[in-house]
Amino acid sequence: FENYMGTAHIGSTDTITANTPFHIASVSKTFTAMAVLKLAQDGKLNIDDELVKYLPAFNYPGVTVRTLLNHRSGLPNYVHFMEQQKWNKKEYVFNETVLDYLINKKKQLKDIAPPNTRFAYCNSNYALLALLIEKTSGMKYAQFMQQTFFRPLQMNNTFVFDTSMLNKVNMSYDWKGELIPWNFLDAVYGDKNIYSTPHDLLIWDKALNCCKIFNDSTLVEAYAPYSNEKPGIKNYGLGWRMNIYPNGKKMIYHNGWWHGNNAAFVRLIEDSATIIVVGNKFNRNIYHAREM
Repeated sequence: FENYMGTAHIGSTDTITANTPFHIASVSKTFTAMAVLKLAQDGKLNIDDELVKYLPAFNYPGVTVRTLLNHRSGLPNYVHFMEQQKWNKKEYVFNETVLDYLINKKKQLKDIAPPNTRFAYCNSNYALLALLIEKTSGMKYAQFMQQTFFRPLQMNNTFVFDTSMLNKVNMSYDWKGELIPWNFLDAVYGDKNIYSTPHDLLIWDKALNCCKIFNDSTLVEAYAPYSNEKPGIKNYGLGWRMNIYPNGKKMIYHNGWWHGNNAAFVRLIEDSATIIVVGNKFNRNIYHAREM
């Protein structure tokens, strides 16, 4: 089943089709995580190394690549601390800005926890992982994604957004249909800022289900649960949310929410069942897709 409705811009005639790219928000984390795991698979890095090995000024002992991937780093979230630090909202925050603030304003930042003590979903982790990809690959994040995933898989409507594209991509809207403007956090990538389509995300799903890019051991690590302190079915792997049911089956998924953009990418790998929903007018119901 597939279906498209609406227009890319409210009040316009640019009808949404199978080729209309949408901001997939935190579903972007699945690409960032798998890019890191691809580099590890190729021997370019070790996910159990501390990040300081690759970014020498990083002054958070015990924070490893793995704890960034599984959100157990204990780092504070830049989405909150850049505002708390009174960043000039007329200027964009970049990935390098996030790293600089973590290093040089460490004493002023709140909510820093010892690494690997608890799960705490944090966008800073994936902003740093994007820098790690650049450091170890020698390519910009967007170039690495294009060369490693998008082009070989023929994901022709998928790309990494940057601020030169402000007038070229569809905007997003709140639930009332009011335009949500760009803001100072829109330049950070790795945690978000990939645009894609349901067709391209289905290609991504299929590429993750065979040996086309990743070996079995890499996928086993990606889909393993790493936060087991609390009882229940919910957990997080390396770039993937998951529900683990009493019968042993797993739902591997990730949601996304940025401005008015919502996305759901839900996978029952053993059953070859995949649900993909994207939208650019805020609609929390998109996240109920996994109930199907």
